[in-house]
Amino acid sequence: MLKLNFQKRLNQYLLDIKASFQNEIIILFGPSGSGKTTTLNCIAGLSHPDSGIIELNGQLLFEERSKVPVQKRRMGYLFQDYALFPHMTVQKNIQYGSNDNELAQQLTEVVGIQHLMDSYPHQISGGEKQRVALARALATKPRVLLLDEPFSSLDQSTKNQCHQELMRLHQMWQIPIILVTHDKEEARKLGDRIFPIDQGKLGSPDDFW
Repeated sequence: MLKLNFQKRLNQYLLDIKASFQNEIIILFGPSGSGKTTTLNCIAGLSHPDSGIIELNGQLLFEERSKVPVQKRRMGYLFQDYALFPHMTVQKNIQYGSNDNELAQQLTEVVGIQHLMDSYPHQISGGEKQRVALARALATKPRVLLLDEPFSSLDQSTKNQCHQELMRLHQMWQIPIILVTHDKEEARKLGDRIFPIDQGKLGSPDDFW
């Protein structure tokens, strides 16, 4: 279980997140600037709240006097800007942090990037970078998977394949997955619960419908 109860002052408002997530796919749905990405960053340890706690399966990842470092949290994170390592090939990017080459290979086939394995990030398109970043995030077998608009640049066929693979892996791994999207259809298709977020406040899943 992932327990969130933290606050962080941003420029225009106070980000105030209170929620508990089981091993489910959670959607954060809201306009740009509403606090979605900052929430993911706080969970991952890339940014720190001003107060409160973040707890995963009984382990405190954050409290005011103690912060577990990013590399020890075992979070899979697909960033909005992909954050690929420019000096590594696609293959090395995907295998980074993964100890399951069979899974990594399977994921490259699902997202259709087998032909890119020897390429470097500057040699591939934005949509291809997104596929590589998605495969890398999944290949680490994380304790929590954080996805910031993971399918926005994909064509519909590849998007549907990635949806199916995400749901299959979730069924197999049984971990919390938190996904940010602006796509209502995608939110309804993938989300066990959908939380609207605006001006730093989480609404009730009932508010989405």
